[in-house]
Amino acid sequence: MPSTPRVVVLDYGFGNVRSAVRALERVGAQVELTADKGAAAEADGLVVPGVGAFAAVMAGLRGVGGDQVVDRRLAGGRPVLGICVGMQVMFAEGVEHGQRTDGLGEWPGVVDRLEADVVPHMGWATVEAPAGSVLFDGLGDERFYFVHSYAARSFPLHDSPSEHVAAPLVTWAEHGDRFVAAVENGPLSATQFHPEKSGDAGAQLLRNWLDSLR
Repeated sequence: MPSTPRVVVLDYGFGNVRSAVRALERVGAQVELTADKGAAAEADGLVVPGVGAFAAVMAGLRGVGGDQVVDRRLAGGRPVLGICVGMQVMFAEGVEHGQRTDGLGEWPGVVDRLEADVVPHMGWATVEAPAGSVLFDGLGDERFYFVHSYAARSFPLHDSPSEHVAAPLVTWAEHGDRFVAAVENGPLSATQFHPEKSGDAGAQLLRNWLDSLR
């Protein structure tokens, strides 16, 4: 694999794509912003950004075949990083305003509205990362920038991990109640917060992800 990882940021009409591209370039990636399925399949890493509504993001992804690209990459052990709603759609289902929408189903679980006095959750917050995290290596007490009204508030698993498959590493945060702030699960990683808006801490997290692609 080349020393400069080739990363595709999936361009499907939703997401803070330009800032994600710039942030990845600053930490040393060769970045292409495209909806081309071939380029997305062949890149060393694929980033799935997302802002707005779960259902709209899923429609945009399906419109460019992004659901197929993500599934095939993960089946082949090829790294994918989801950001914000790009993380939420990795779950089985999203519920917004009473509407249920199927997600990509890479993880079991439901994304629904945060139960907190103030929604959306907007601003900087610390996270509880597990031991052995690659994404949060060297980032023990750092804060990250969140902008969201919905989250996964549990991380159920249908099957117990076997001795041959490592259990997912789940990072938590709190706003009203606990919610999933990040997941590392083999080739699939994702963050509810925006690393591209999280200053030096976010840059280090992206650098950690890039290093895992080499």
